[in-house]
Amino acid sequence: MKKLILITTLLIASASVKAQLIYSVDADYKADVKVYVVDAAYKADLLVYKVDAAYMAEDNNGRWFFTDAAYKAKKKIYFVDAAYKADLKIFFVDASYKAQWKESSKKHLMY
Repeated sequence: MKKLILITTLLIASASVKAQLIYSVDADYKADVKVYVVDAAYKADLLVYKVDAAYMAEDNNGRWFFTDAAYKAKKKIYFVDAAYKADLKIFFVDASYKAQWKESSKKHLMY
């Protein structure tokens, strides 16, 4: 009985986490969000850190894990070739603690 309660609790807890599981699609019409990678942090809406494993991706805070299949992802993104085509401008950072939103009005794009 204790095991059943523990398993149920873990399943509910894991389902409520909105991890940033990302899949990069090959066409803009397949994407939930169009993303442009800027060349400097001050130009970005979101500073992104690529994590090595899905469990390391957290809530909507810029820590992304790129999945190998679309069905595993919470969001599908398409990388555009110009800033004006993008819904969201990102900059990849080199440390997890640097990941953050710079433009909080765009947070809804990744929920």
